[in-house]
Amino acid sequence: MTHPRRGPTSPTKKKSSKHTTGQRTIDDTRATEIQGALVKSGYMTEPTGHWDTATQTAMQKFQADNGWQTKLMPDSRAIIKLGLGGPSSSTPTPAANVETASIPGTR
Repeated sequence: MTHPRRGPTSPTKKKSSKHTTGQRTIDDTRATEIQGALVKSGYMTEPTGHWDTATQTAMQKFQADNGWQTKLMPDSRAIIKLGLGGPSSSTPTPAANVETASIPGTR
């Protein structure tokens, strides 16, 4: 039976589960950056260069200590708090690239 507004009430085809959401792995370069920040923050002793169980555990502890939901993959809030993202690590602001105008009579 087909509802006039909703379509079939019991679909005959299964939906494909091939679609994945979110990032599932972290490349070694980024893992090393994150580990370096976790070492500076006292959550790891030394970077391994790979996203491994020790890194996941350190990240979860870091997130829990900040009162956030613990996740195996770091979210943007954790990355920013570690100093690896957000406004402080972006390219220089346009104001930093502007020459300072000289004020007449101050030379």
